[in-house]
Amino acid sequence: MRVRRLSSRCMLLALVAAAAVLGSPLSLAAEPSQRVVRVGFVSPHLPSTDLRGVDAFSLRLRELGWVEGQNLVVERHWAGNRIDRLPGLMAEVVGHKIDVLVTYSTAAAIAAKKATSALPIVVAIMGDPVGTGEAESLARPGSNLTGLSLGYADIAGKWLELLQETVPRLSTAALISNPDNPVSLSLATELAAIAPKLRLKVRVLDVSGPDALEGAFKRARTEAQAVIMLPDPVSVGHRQEVAALAARYRLPTIYYLRDFVDAGGLMAYAPDSAMMFRRAAEFVDKILKGANPADLPIEQPTQYVLVINLKAAKAIGLTFPESILLRADEVIR
Repeated sequence: MRVRRLSSRCMLLALVAAAAVLGSPLSLAAEPSQRVVRVGFVSPHLPSTDLRGVDAFSLRLRELGWVEGQNLVVERHWAGNRIDRLPGLMAEVVGHKIDVLVTYSTAAAIAAKKATSALPIVVAIMGDPVGTGEAESLARPGSNLTGLSLGYADIAGKWLELLQETVPRLSTAALISNPDNPVSLSLATELAAIAPKLRLKVRVLDVSGPDALEGAFKRARTEAQAVIMLPDPVSVGHRQEVAALAARYRLPTIYYLRDFVDAGGLMAYAPDSAMMFRRAAEFVDKILKGANPADLPIEQPTQYVLVINLKAAKAIGLTFPESILLRADEVIR
């Protein structure tokens, strides 16, 4: 009887070992697949102007066991700061037999969704996917697209409050907005409703492309005392130019991503883009292990950071009040 029990245990151990060698689904459930998977990564920008989070995305994938050159191939494509190229680029990438499509920005999310209704899509950063029709709800996207929404509607009023606290005698803030971007338009409407409660006015200045940026700042100089740069891939892809224009026209400007401050901008109150890209890598990991994007809730940031640049402040003759300095999460000196 004792001999039979030992034999049964040995047989069970042998079966488990064989399953591991043969690559049974049970043995791979908690580990990255040893088959080579293909991820298509499409950026609206140039490699030189990509967000700081892009590197964080690759690092997090590696931490999760997806290593390029071993079990992962990443096809990287850039739209070169030309939003009009995104639809064609998405269609091209979808045709390359990839396993997951990854991108960022609302314009890119819309283009990706139009390019495929079957291939899993993970968007690292986007505006309001429900409002623009890419998802049924944040809790249950109900389609092939999931990822992270910036949740700017919750903090738009904070941008006005921070400018009011920072800029002496502020009465009017210019909103630089792309009229072709639904997220920018929605936020401009919301800020126009919030401003009177703070005894402020806003002026919406349309910028559809990079050639219009300087004209917008020049006009803002005569119509306002400060600027809010509203979310749009055009401004992200030209953030160094934007920061330089704000300095040239001596306009205190608040941004929706800290990447603008890294490029020389004055201040940003925003989610941490690097953390969002890391989280996007975790979405990809789940999908590659069998999760359905329709069932993965679209997440919103739970923490926002205030980053200020004292060099930029000095260049335009602005002194940050102590109340702002004490609340800042990071101060660039």
